Amino acid sequence: MSEVIWSPGWREQQVNKLRLQPEEKQWDLVVVGGGITGAGVLREATRRGLKTLLVEQKDFAWGTSSRSSKMVHGGLRYLGSGQIGLTLESVKERQRLLTEVPGLVKPLNFLMGHYKGGFPGPFIFNVLLTIYDLMAGKRNHRFIKTAVKDFFAPGMNSKNLKGATQFADAVTDDARLVLRVLHEANKEGGVALNYVSAKDTLREGGRVTGLKLKDEVSGVEFDVSAKAVVNATGAWTDELRSNLGADAVVRPLRGSHLVVPSWRLPTAYSVSFFHPKDKRPVFAFPWEGVTVIGTTDLDHQQNMKKDACITQEEVDYLLNGVNLQFPEANIKECDVISSYSGVRPVVGTGALNPSSEKREHSIWDDQGMISVAGGKLTTFRLIALDVLKSVEKHIPSLDVNSGDACIFKAPCEVNSESVKQSGLSSYHIKRLQGRYGDAVESIVQKTENATCIETTDTLFSELRWALENETVVHLEDLLLRRTRLGLLLKDGGEVVFERLKPLCKEVLGWSEAEWNLELNDYKQLVVQCYGLPNAKFQESDLLVGSL
Repeated sequence: MSEVIWSPGWREQQVNKLRLQPEEKQWDLVVVGGGITGAGVLREATRRGLKTLLVEQKDFAWGTSSRSSKMVHGGLRYLGSGQIGLTLESVKERQRLLTEVPGLVKPLNFLMGHYKGGFPGPFIFNVLLTIYDLMAGKRNHRFIKTAVKDFFAPGMNSKNLKGATQFADAVTDDARLVLRVLHEANKEGGVALNYVSAKDTLREGGRVTGLKLKDEVSGVEFDVSAKAVVNATGAWTDELRSNLGADAVVRPLRGSHLVVPSWRLPTAYSVSFFHPKDKRPVFAFPWEGVTVIGTTDLDHQQNMKKDACITQEEVDYLLNGVNLQFPEANIKECDVISSYSGVRPVVGTGALNPSSEKREHSIWDDQGMISVAGGKLTTFRLIALDVLKSVEKHIPSLDVNSGDACIFKAPCEVNSESVKQSGLSSYHIKRLQGRYGDAVESIVQKTENATCIETTDTLFSELRWALENETVVHLEDLLLRRTRLGLLLKDGGEVVFERLKPLCKEVLGWSEAEWNLELNDYKQLVVQCYGLPNAKFQESDLLVGSL
Protein backbone atom coordinates (compact mmCIF):
# COMPACT_ATOMS: atom_id res chain seq x y z
CA MET A 1 0.00 0.00 0.00
CA SER A 2 1.32 3.43 -0.96
CA GLU A 3 2.13 5.81 1.89
CA VAL A 4 0.66 9.31 2.06
CA ILE A 5 3.03 11.91 0.57
CA TRP A 6 5.64 13.07 3.12
CA SER A 7 4.21 10.89 5.91
CA PRO A 8 6.65 8.87 8.08
CA GLY A 9 8.06 6.06 5.94
CA TRP A 10 7.11 7.69 2.61
CA ARG A 11 10.58 9.04 1.97
CA GLU A 12 12.23 5.63 2.41
CA GLN A 13 9.60 4.09 0.15
CA GLN A 14 10.39 6.59 -2.62
CA VAL A 15 14.14 6.03 -2.32
CA ASN A 16 13.59 2.28 -2.73
CA LYS A 17 11.45 2.91 -5.80
CA LEU A 18 14.20 5.05 -7.32
CA ARG A 19 16.73 2.32 -6.61
CA LEU A 20 14.78 -0.75 -7.68
CA GLN A 21 12.00 0.13 -10.14
CA PRO A 22 13.17 0.90 -13.70
CA GLU A 23 10.20 3.17 -14.45
CA GLU A 24 11.07 5.33 -11.43
CA LYS A 25 14.56 5.95 -12.80
CA GLN A 26 13.22 7.82 -15.85
CA TRP A 27 12.29 11.50 -15.40
CA ASP A 28 11.59 14.43 -17.63
CA LEU A 29 13.34 16.79 -15.23
CA VAL A 30 15.44 16.38 -12.09
CA VAL A 31 15.94 19.44 -9.90
CA VAL A 32 18.84 19.60 -7.44
CA GLY A 33 18.27 21.96 -4.53
CA GLY A 34 15.36 22.29 -2.10
CA GLY A 35 15.46 26.03 -1.47
CA ILE A 36 12.97 28.54 -2.81
CA THR A 37 14.44 28.49 -6.34
CA GLY A 38 14.36 24.71 -6.67
CA ALA A 39 10.88 24.59 -5.14
CA GLY A 40 9.70 27.18 -7.64
CA VAL A 41 11.11 25.19 -10.56
CA LEU A 42 9.41 22.01 -9.30
CA ARG A 43 6.11 23.87 -8.92
CA GLU A 44 6.14 25.37 -12.40
CA ALA A 45 7.45 22.17 -14.06
CA THR A 46 4.78 19.94 -12.56
CA ARG A 47 2.10 22.46 -13.45
CA ARG A 48 3.18 22.04 -17.08
CA GLY A 49 2.94 18.26 -16.97
CA LEU A 50 6.60 17.31 -16.58
CA LYS A 51 7.46 14.24 -14.55
CA THR A 52 9.77 15.99 -12.10
CA LEU A 53 11.94 14.88 -9.20
CA LEU A 54 13.56 17.27 -6.71
CA VAL A 55 16.40 16.20 -4.42
CA GLU A 56 17.95 18.19 -1.57
CA GLN A 57 21.24 17.15 0.06
CA LYS A 58 20.08 18.21 3.51
CA ASP A 59 16.62 19.45 4.50
CA PHE A 60 14.22 21.59 2.50
CA ALA A 61 15.09 25.27 2.97
CA TRP A 62 18.19 24.23 4.95
CA GLY A 63 20.37 26.88 3.35
CA THR A 64 19.65 30.51 2.58
CA SER A 65 15.91 29.93 2.20
CA SER A 66 15.37 29.54 5.95
CA ARG A 67 17.96 32.12 6.94
CA SER A 68 17.13 35.13 4.82
CA SER A 69 16.09 38.56 6.06
CA LYS A 70 12.44 37.40 5.67
CA MET A 71 11.63 40.33 3.38
CA VAL A 72 9.33 40.05 0.38
CA HIS A 73 10.12 43.38 -1.15
CA GLY A 74 10.69 45.24 -4.36
CA GLY A 75 14.16 46.17 -3.30
CA LEU A 76 14.19 49.91 -2.88
CA ARG A 77 17.98 49.83 -2.61
CA TYR A 78 18.12 48.16 -6.03
CA LEU A 79 16.05 50.97 -7.50
CA GLY A 80 18.49 53.44 -5.97
CA SER A 81 21.39 51.63 -7.68
CA GLY A 82 19.67 51.69 -11.06
CA GLN A 83 18.41 48.07 -11.17
CA ILE A 84 14.99 49.20 -12.41
CA GLY A 85 14.00 45.95 -14.11
CA LEU A 86 14.72 43.90 -10.99
CA THR A 87 12.77 46.35 -8.84
CA LEU A 88 9.73 46.38 -11.15
CA GLU A 89 9.56 42.59 -11.27
CA SER A 90 9.97 42.36 -7.52
CA VAL A 91 7.21 44.85 -6.76
CA LYS A 92 4.75 42.98 -8.98
CA GLU A 93 5.67 39.62 -7.44
CA ARG A 94 5.36 41.08 -3.95
CA GLN A 95 1.81 42.20 -4.72
CA ARG A 96 1.01 38.78 -6.16
CA LEU A 97 2.22 36.98 -3.03
CA LEU A 98 0.35 39.37 -0.73
CA THR A 99 -2.82 38.48 -2.61
CA GLU A 100 -2.30 34.70 -2.88
CA VAL A 101 -1.02 33.86 0.63
CA PRO A 102 -2.11 36.68 2.94
CA GLY A 103 -1.53 34.65 6.11
CA LEU A 104 2.05 33.85 5.15
CA VAL A 105 3.20 36.95 3.26
CA LYS A 106 2.08 39.97 5.26
CA PRO A 107 2.36 43.74 4.78
CA LEU A 108 5.09 45.41 6.80
CA ASN A 109 5.57 49.15 7.13
CA PHE A 110 9.09 50.53 7.01
CA LEU A 111 10.42 53.69 8.60
CA MET A 112 13.52 55.56 7.42
CA GLY A 113 14.76 58.45 9.55
CA HIS A 114 16.25 61.54 7.93
CA TYR A 115 19.00 63.34 9.83
CA LYS A 116 20.53 66.75 9.30
CA GLY A 117 23.46 66.38 6.91
CA GLY A 118 22.66 62.71 6.34
CA PHE A 119 21.76 60.73 3.22
CA PRO A 120 19.22 60.24 1.82
CA GLY A 121 17.34 63.46 2.34
CA PRO A 122 13.52 63.46 2.43
CA PHE A 123 13.18 64.91 -1.07
CA ILE A 124 15.38 62.36 -2.85
CA PHE A 125 13.87 59.50 -0.87
CA ASN A 126 10.35 60.68 -1.73
CA VAL A 127 11.22 60.72 -5.44
CA LEU A 128 12.45 57.12 -5.24
CA LEU A 129 9.35 56.04 -3.33
CA THR A 130 7.04 57.75 -5.79
CA ILE A 131 8.56 55.63 -8.57
CA TYR A 132 8.40 52.59 -6.30
CA ASP A 133 4.69 53.13 -5.63
CA LEU A 134 3.93 53.74 -9.31
CA MET A 135 5.34 50.27 -10.00
CA ALA A 136 2.96 48.80 -7.40
CA GLY A 137 0.02 50.86 -8.62
CA LYS A 138 -0.67 52.15 -5.11
CA ARG A 139 0.61 55.03 -3.00
CA ASN A 140 2.28 53.50 0.05
CA HIS A 141 4.47 56.22 1.55
CA ARG A 142 4.28 59.45 3.54
CA PHE A 143 6.60 61.81 5.38
CA ILE A 144 6.28 62.04 9.17
CA LYS A 145 7.66 65.18 10.81
CA THR A 146 6.61 64.86 14.45
CA ALA A 147 6.22 62.17 17.13
CA VAL A 148 8.64 59.82 15.38
CA LYS A 149 10.46 58.85 18.59
CA ASP A 150 7.42 59.03 20.85
CA PHE A 151 4.89 57.13 18.75
CA PHE A 152 6.13 55.54 15.53
CA ALA A 153 9.50 54.19 16.74
CA PRO A 154 9.86 54.46 20.52
CA GLY A 155 13.44 55.14 21.58
CA MET A 156 14.69 55.96 18.08
CA ASN A 157 17.62 58.39 17.96
CA SER A 158 16.12 61.87 17.67
CA LYS A 159 19.30 63.96 17.64
CA ASN A 160 19.29 66.10 14.47
CA LEU A 161 16.24 64.15 13.26
CA LYS A 162 14.36 66.08 10.57
CA GLY A 163 11.57 63.49 10.26
CA ALA A 164 10.99 60.01 8.87
CA THR A 165 9.48 58.45 5.78
CA GLN A 166 7.04 55.58 6.13
CA PHE A 167 6.71 53.16 3.22
CA ALA A 168 5.37 49.65 2.67
CA ASP A 169 6.78 46.25 1.73
CA ALA A 170 6.13 42.74 3.08
CA VAL A 171 7.55 40.05 5.33
CA THR A 172 7.23 36.25 5.47
CA ASP A 173 8.37 33.07 7.16
CA ASP A 174 10.81 32.04 4.43
CA ALA A 175 11.04 28.35 5.34
CA ARG A 176 7.26 27.97 5.45
CA LEU A 177 7.05 29.69 2.06
CA VAL A 178 9.36 27.03 0.59
CA LEU A 179 7.27 24.26 2.13
CA ARG A 180 4.02 25.75 0.82
CA VAL A 181 5.46 25.84 -2.70
CA LEU A 182 6.62 22.23 -2.37
CA HIS A 183 3.21 21.14 -1.11
CA GLU A 184 1.61 22.70 -4.18
CA ALA A 185 4.06 20.80 -6.40
CA ASN A 186 3.30 17.56 -4.54
CA LYS A 187 -0.39 17.99 -5.41
CA GLU A 188 0.55 18.24 -9.10
CA GLY A 189 2.47 14.94 -8.98
CA GLY A 190 5.96 16.22 -8.21
CA VAL A 191 8.30 14.20 -5.99
CA ALA A 192 10.49 16.08 -3.50
CA LEU A 193 13.04 14.23 -1.34
CA ASN A 194 15.17 15.69 1.41
CA TYR A 195 18.51 14.22 2.49
CA VAL A 196 19.29 12.93 -1.00
CA SER A 197 22.42 14.43 -2.56
CA ALA A 198 23.62 14.67 -6.15
CA LYS A 199 27.17 13.29 -6.22
CA ASP A 200 27.85 13.66 -9.94
CA THR A 201 26.26 13.93 -13.36
CA LEU A 202 25.69 11.10 -15.82
CA ARG A 203 26.77 11.92 -19.36
CA GLU A 204 26.36 10.36 -22.75
CA GLY A 205 27.70 11.77 -25.99
CA GLY A 206 28.92 14.89 -24.22
CA ARG A 207 25.50 15.65 -22.74
CA VAL A 208 24.12 15.36 -19.21
CA THR A 209 21.57 12.54 -19.08
CA GLY A 210 21.02 12.10 -15.38
CA LEU A 211 22.55 12.09 -11.92
CA LYS A 212 24.32 9.85 -9.45
CA LEU A 213 22.38 10.21 -6.21
CA LYS A 214 23.03 9.20 -2.62
CA ASP A 215 20.53 8.75 0.18
CA GLU A 216 22.28 10.55 3.04
CA VAL A 217 20.27 8.61 5.64
CA SER A 218 20.95 5.01 4.53
CA GLY A 219 24.10 5.68 2.52
CA VAL A 220 22.84 3.84 -0.59
CA GLU A 221 23.70 5.24 -4.01
CA PHE A 222 21.72 4.97 -7.24
CA ASP A 223 21.31 6.60 -10.65
CA VAL A 224 18.38 8.39 -12.26
CA SER A 225 18.09 9.58 -15.83
CA ALA A 226 16.46 12.78 -17.08
CA LYS A 227 15.86 14.71 -20.28
CA ALA A 228 17.25 17.73 -18.44
CA VAL A 229 18.77 18.52 -15.05
CA VAL A 230 18.39 21.79 -13.14
CA ASN A 231 21.10 22.79 -10.69
CA ALA A 232 19.35 25.13 -8.22
CA THR A 233 21.74 24.69 -5.31
CA GLY A 234 22.29 28.39 -4.65
CA ALA A 235 25.61 29.04 -2.92
CA TRP A 236 26.66 25.47 -3.85
CA THR A 237 26.07 25.97 -7.60
CA ASP A 238 29.74 25.65 -8.53
CA GLU A 239 30.09 22.15 -7.04
CA LEU A 240 28.07 20.34 -9.72
CA ARG A 241 29.25 22.68 -12.49
CA SER A 242 32.89 22.02 -11.66
CA ASN A 243 32.34 18.34 -12.52
CA LEU A 244 31.59 19.52 -16.05
CA GLY A 245 34.69 21.69 -16.23
CA ALA A 246 32.86 25.00 -15.72
CA ASP A 247 34.55 27.90 -13.95
CA ALA A 248 33.40 29.07 -10.52
CA VAL A 249 30.92 31.94 -10.75
CA VAL A 250 29.30 32.26 -7.31
CA ARG A 251 30.55 34.66 -4.66
CA PRO A 252 29.04 33.40 -1.39
CA LEU A 253 28.11 36.35 0.83
CA ARG A 254 27.04 35.87 4.43
CA GLY A 255 24.21 37.83 5.96
CA SER A 256 23.86 37.42 9.73
CA HIS A 257 21.05 38.44 12.08
CA LEU A 258 20.35 38.72 15.79
CA VAL A 259 17.00 37.87 17.39
CA VAL A 260 15.97 39.67 20.60
CA PRO A 261 12.73 39.68 22.61
CA SER A 262 10.20 42.19 21.36
CA TRP A 263 9.96 43.78 24.81
CA ARG A 264 13.66 44.67 24.67
CA LEU A 265 13.29 46.45 21.35
CA PRO A 266 9.61 47.08 20.57
CA THR A 267 9.09 47.80 16.86
CA ALA A 268 5.82 48.08 14.98
CA TYR A 269 7.73 49.03 11.82
CA SER A 270 10.90 47.83 10.18
CA VAL A 271 13.20 50.68 11.15
CA SER A 272 15.88 51.09 8.47
CA PHE A 273 19.06 53.05 8.95
CA PHE A 274 22.58 53.32 7.60
CA HIS A 275 25.32 51.83 9.75
CA PRO A 276 27.82 54.56 10.69
CA LYS A 277 30.78 52.24 10.09
CA ASP A 278 30.24 51.51 6.40
CA LYS A 279 26.98 53.28 5.45
CA ARG A 280 25.29 49.95 4.68
CA PRO A 281 21.52 49.68 5.23
CA VAL A 282 20.66 47.87 8.48
CA PHE A 283 17.23 47.30 10.02
CA ALA A 284 15.34 46.16 13.10
CA PHE A 285 11.91 44.68 12.43
CA PRO A 286 9.11 42.72 14.12
CA TRP A 287 8.84 39.05 13.12
CA GLU A 288 6.89 36.21 14.74
CA GLY A 289 6.72 37.96 18.11
CA VAL A 290 10.41 38.88 18.31
CA THR A 291 12.60 41.65 16.89
CA VAL A 292 15.20 40.79 14.25
CA ILE A 293 18.32 42.92 13.75
CA GLY A 294 20.21 42.56 10.48
CA THR A 295 22.00 42.24 8.28
CA THR A 296 25.69 41.95 7.49
CA ASP A 297 27.14 41.41 4.01
CA LEU A 298 30.51 39.67 4.05
CA ASP A 299 32.43 37.17 1.96
CA HIS A 300 31.61 33.76 3.43
CA GLN A 301 34.79 31.79 4.02
CA GLN A 302 33.44 29.16 6.42
CA ASN A 303 33.01 25.48 5.55
CA MET A 304 30.18 25.37 3.00
CA LYS A 305 29.14 21.88 4.12
CA LYS A 306 28.19 23.16 7.58
CA ASP A 307 25.59 25.62 8.83
CA ALA A 308 26.82 29.17 8.49
CA CYS A 309 27.27 30.97 11.80
CA ILE A 310 27.69 34.53 12.99
CA THR A 311 31.13 35.83 13.98
CA GLN A 312 31.96 38.06 16.94
CA GLU A 313 32.80 40.85 14.51
CA GLU A 314 29.28 40.65 13.09
CA VAL A 315 27.70 40.56 16.55
CA ASP A 316 29.59 43.73 17.52
CA TYR A 317 28.67 45.39 14.21
CA LEU A 318 24.95 44.75 14.61
CA LEU A 319 24.82 45.68 18.29
CA ASN A 320 26.77 48.89 17.72
CA GLY A 321 24.47 49.86 14.87
CA VAL A 322 21.20 49.16 16.64
CA ASN A 323 22.32 50.88 19.84
CA LEU A 324 23.26 54.01 17.93
CA GLN A 325 19.83 54.02 16.30
CA PHE A 326 18.07 53.15 19.61
CA PRO A 327 20.41 54.64 22.25
CA GLU A 328 17.96 54.10 25.11
CA ALA A 329 17.60 50.37 24.43
CA ASN A 330 21.20 49.42 25.26
CA ILE A 331 20.87 45.96 23.71
CA LYS A 332 23.57 43.56 24.96
CA GLU A 333 24.65 40.05 24.08
CA CYS A 334 22.74 38.70 27.07
CA ASP A 335 19.52 39.97 25.46
CA VAL A 336 19.98 37.87 22.32
CA ILE A 337 17.65 34.85 22.01
CA SER A 338 19.35 33.45 18.91
CA SER A 339 21.26 34.31 15.78
CA TYR A 340 21.12 33.00 12.24
CA SER A 341 23.29 33.39 9.16
CA GLY A 342 22.43 32.78 5.53
CA VAL A 343 24.73 32.59 2.51
CA ARG A 344 23.61 34.57 -0.52
CA PRO A 345 24.44 32.94 -3.88
CA VAL A 346 25.55 36.16 -5.58
CA VAL A 347 27.11 35.91 -9.03
CA GLY A 348 30.50 37.53 -8.60
CA THR A 349 31.64 40.42 -10.77
CA GLY A 350 34.82 41.22 -8.90
CA ALA A 351 33.36 44.18 -7.02
CA LEU A 352 35.62 45.20 -4.13
CA ASN A 353 32.63 45.83 -1.84
CA PRO A 354 30.36 42.77 -1.42
CA SER A 355 27.30 45.03 -1.13
CA SER A 356 28.04 46.43 -4.60
CA GLU A 357 27.47 43.07 -6.30
CA LYS A 358 24.32 42.87 -8.41
CA ARG A 359 21.45 40.68 -7.19
CA GLU A 360 19.96 39.59 -10.55
CA HIS A 361 19.95 35.88 -11.29
CA SER A 362 22.07 34.22 -13.99
CA ILE A 363 21.50 30.97 -15.88
CA TRP A 364 24.00 28.65 -17.56
CA ASP A 365 23.44 25.64 -19.82
CA ASP A 366 26.29 23.18 -19.35
CA GLN A 367 25.75 20.27 -21.71
CA GLY A 368 22.13 19.81 -20.69
CA MET A 369 22.44 20.81 -17.04
CA ILE A 370 20.76 24.17 -16.43
CA SER A 371 22.30 26.02 -13.48
CA VAL A 372 20.83 29.09 -11.85
CA ALA A 373 22.26 31.39 -9.16
CA GLY A 374 21.56 34.83 -7.78
CA GLY A 375 18.16 36.46 -7.60
CA LYS A 376 15.83 37.26 -4.73
CA LEU A 377 13.32 35.39 -2.61
CA THR A 378 10.54 37.64 -3.91
CA THR A 379 11.06 36.76 -7.58
CA PHE A 380 11.37 32.98 -7.23
CA ARG A 381 8.46 32.35 -9.63
CA LEU A 382 10.01 34.47 -12.39
CA ILE A 383 13.38 32.81 -11.87
CA ALA A 384 11.72 29.40 -12.20
CA LEU A 385 10.08 30.42 -15.47
CA ASP A 386 13.39 31.67 -16.85
CA VAL A 387 15.00 28.35 -15.93
CA LEU A 388 12.26 26.42 -17.70
CA LYS A 389 12.74 28.54 -20.82
CA SER A 390 16.31 27.22 -20.90
CA VAL A 391 14.98 23.69 -20.39
CA GLU A 392 12.64 24.00 -23.41
CA LYS A 393 15.32 23.17 -25.97
CA HIS A 394 16.01 19.89 -24.18
CA ILE A 395 12.33 19.02 -23.76
CA PRO A 396 10.55 20.22 -26.95
CA SER A 397 7.12 19.28 -25.59
CA LEU A 398 7.47 21.83 -22.77
CA ASP A 399 5.51 25.04 -23.25
CA VAL A 400 6.60 27.56 -20.65
CA ASN A 401 4.13 30.18 -21.88
CA SER A 402 1.16 27.91 -21.23
CA GLY A 403 -0.45 30.03 -18.52
CA ASP A 404 0.00 32.33 -15.59
CA ALA A 405 -2.06 30.58 -12.93
CA CYS A 406 -1.71 31.21 -9.23
CA ILE A 407 1.24 29.68 -7.41
CA PHE A 408 -0.97 28.77 -4.47
CA LYS A 409 -4.47 27.40 -4.60
CA ALA A 410 -6.86 29.11 -2.22
CA PRO A 411 -7.36 27.03 0.94
CA CYS A 412 -10.80 25.73 1.74
CA GLU A 413 -12.92 27.38 4.41
CA VAL A 414 -12.51 25.95 7.88
CA ASN A 415 -15.56 24.32 9.44
CA SER A 416 -17.11 26.83 11.84
CA GLU A 417 -17.77 24.17 14.46
CA SER A 418 -14.10 23.13 14.39
CA VAL A 419 -13.05 26.75 14.86
CA LYS A 420 -15.44 27.17 17.77
CA GLN A 421 -14.19 24.04 19.52
CA SER A 422 -10.54 24.99 19.01
CA GLY A 423 -10.99 28.49 20.41
CA LEU A 424 -8.80 29.96 17.66
CA SER A 425 -9.19 33.58 16.60
CA SER A 426 -9.66 34.74 13.01
CA TYR A 427 -6.04 35.94 13.10
CA HIS A 428 -4.84 32.42 13.87
CA ILE A 429 -7.05 30.84 11.21
CA LYS A 430 -5.64 33.20 8.58
CA ARG A 431 -2.12 32.47 9.78
CA LEU A 432 -2.66 28.71 9.56
CA GLN A 433 -4.26 28.97 6.12
CA GLY A 434 -1.22 30.85 4.87
CA ARG A 435 1.25 28.34 6.26
CA TYR A 436 -0.59 25.08 5.58
CA GLY A 437 -3.17 25.67 2.86
CA ASP A 438 -5.86 22.98 2.78
CA ALA A 439 -4.29 21.21 5.76
CA VAL A 440 -5.61 23.95 8.04
CA GLU A 441 -8.78 21.95 8.84
CA SER A 442 -6.71 19.01 10.10
CA ILE A 443 -4.64 21.26 12.35
CA VAL A 444 -7.65 23.11 13.72
CA GLN A 445 -9.40 19.85 14.59
CA LYS A 446 -6.38 18.79 16.67
CA THR A 447 -6.13 22.10 18.49
CA GLU A 448 -7.40 22.38 22.04
CA ASN A 449 -7.76 25.58 24.07
CA ALA A 450 -5.91 27.60 21.38
CA THR A 451 -2.84 27.71 23.61
CA CYS A 452 0.30 28.92 21.86
CA ILE A 453 3.80 27.76 22.80
CA GLU A 454 5.32 30.32 25.16
CA THR A 455 5.59 33.77 23.52
CA THR A 456 5.12 32.52 19.95
CA ASP A 457 2.04 32.14 17.74
CA THR A 458 2.91 28.47 17.16
CA LEU A 459 0.42 25.83 18.28
CA PHE A 460 1.50 22.42 19.55
CA SER A 461 -0.85 20.88 16.99
CA GLU A 462 1.41 22.34 14.29
CA LEU A 463 4.28 20.22 15.60
CA ARG A 464 2.21 17.05 15.40
CA TRP A 465 0.97 17.87 11.91
CA ALA A 466 4.50 18.59 10.67
CA LEU A 467 5.76 15.28 12.08
CA GLU A 468 2.92 13.42 10.39
CA ASN A 469 2.98 15.24 7.04
CA GLU A 470 6.30 16.98 6.31
CA THR A 471 9.00 14.31 6.04
CA VAL A 472 10.83 15.26 9.23
CA VAL A 473 14.10 13.32 9.48
CA HIS A 474 15.90 15.16 12.27
CA LEU A 475 14.84 17.24 15.26
CA GLU A 476 16.40 20.32 13.69
CA ASP A 477 14.02 19.97 10.71
CA LEU A 478 11.07 20.35 13.04
CA LEU A 479 12.33 23.15 15.29
CA LEU A 480 14.31 25.27 12.83
CA ARG A 481 12.30 24.96 9.60
CA ARG A 482 8.86 23.28 9.92
CA THR A 483 8.35 25.63 12.86
CA ARG A 484 10.70 28.42 13.99
CA LEU A 485 10.73 27.63 17.70
CA GLY A 486 14.49 27.14 17.62
CA LEU A 487 14.93 30.79 16.69
CA LEU A 488 12.08 32.29 18.67
CA LEU A 489 12.73 30.69 22.07
CA LYS A 490 15.77 30.59 24.30
CA ASP A 491 18.15 27.63 23.97
CA GLY A 492 16.60 26.46 20.74
CA GLY A 493 13.16 25.94 22.26
CA GLU A 494 14.30 23.83 25.21
CA VAL A 495 10.99 24.49 26.94
CA VAL A 496 9.20 22.12 24.53
CA PHE A 497 11.66 19.21 24.64
CA GLU A 498 9.91 17.14 27.31
CA ARG A 499 6.51 17.53 25.70
CA LEU A 500 7.94 16.85 22.26
CA LYS A 501 9.81 13.68 23.22
CA PRO A 502 6.79 11.32 23.45
CA LEU A 503 5.34 12.83 20.28
CA CYS A 504 8.48 12.10 18.25
CA LYS A 505 8.56 8.58 19.65
CA GLU A 506 4.91 8.03 18.74
CA VAL A 507 4.87 9.52 15.23
CA LEU A 508 8.42 8.87 14.02
CA GLY A 509 8.99 5.67 15.98
CA TRP A 510 12.16 6.94 17.63
CA SER A 511 13.58 4.87 20.48
CA GLU A 512 14.89 6.43 23.69
CA ALA A 513 18.44 6.22 22.32
CA GLU A 514 17.42 7.82 19.01
CA TRP A 515 15.67 10.68 20.80
CA ASN A 516 18.73 11.30 22.98
CA LEU A 517 21.04 11.30 19.96
CA GLU A 518 18.80 13.72 18.06
CA LEU A 519 18.51 15.99 21.08
CA ASN A 520 22.28 16.04 21.65
CA ASP A 521 22.97 16.83 17.99
CA TYR A 522 20.34 19.56 18.00
CA LYS A 523 21.62 21.19 21.20
CA GLN A 524 25.14 21.26 19.84
CA LEU A 525 23.94 22.74 16.53
CA VAL A 526 22.00 25.48 18.30
CA VAL A 527 24.97 26.50 20.43
CA GLN A 528 27.47 26.43 17.59
CA CYS A 529 25.44 27.94 14.75
CA TYR A 530 22.36 29.66 16.17
CA GLY A 531 23.79 31.22 19.30
CA LEU A 532 26.63 33.69 19.90
CA PRO A 533 30.35 32.98 19.37
CA ASN A 534 31.16 33.58 23.03
CA ALA A 535 28.72 30.90 24.21
CA LYS A 536 30.47 27.80 25.50
CA PHE A 537 29.16 24.30 24.86
CA GLN A 538 29.20 22.39 28.12
CA GLU A 539 29.75 18.64 28.14
CA SER A 540 27.20 18.47 30.94
CA ASP A 541 24.56 19.60 28.45
CA LEU A 542 24.91 16.29 26.62
CA LEU A 543 22.93 13.21 27.48
CA VAL A 544 25.82 10.85 26.80
CA GLY A 545 25.22 8.85 29.94
CA SER A 546 21.74 7.86 28.80
CA LEU A 547 22.72 6.74 25.30
